[in-house]
Amino acid sequence: MNKENTEKKQEPASKKMISIIRVRGKNKLSKEINKTLDMLRLYNNNYCVMISPTPVIKGMLQKVKDYVTWGEIDEKTMSELIEKRGEEFKGAESDKKGNINYKRFIEIKGKKLKPFFRLNPPKKGYGRKGIKVPFKLGGALGDRKEKINDLIRRML
Repeated sequence: MNKENTEKKQEPASKKMISIIRVRGKNKLSKEINKTLDMLRLYNNNYCVMISPTPVIKGMLQKVKDYVTWGEIDEKTMSELIEKRGEEFKGAESDKKGNINYKRFIEIKGKKLKPFFRLNPPKKGYGRKGIKVPFKLGGALGDRKEKINDLIRRML
């Protein structure tokens, strides 16, 4: 009975996607935080990734909360992001012998895209208090919930 309950709880979470945007730069980062940002595929400022929320991802977000902002993305914003900023993946899918399959791309609507999106800096900035203050206090960092969609539209 417990297995059925956990399966039901996981299904709605897999349909939701969260969008994570790197806000702060590479200067004076600890190796641990830098490695976590690399695992999230947030290599530079204004990079965006879309990931389904799992407990592992939520733990990674708590670790890098002082460098990124995130929130739940809606379908309209997701389609705009893919249409305007989705870069086609042109690398090798597997090795020459076909033994190793590289999963360095995401497949959306039959297209193979890079797993991250390069965005412009937002029009009118991140927030009135800048990129060193949490979103709840008027800054740019941390969980934005549904307001991430407004930020992404300003960055397209």
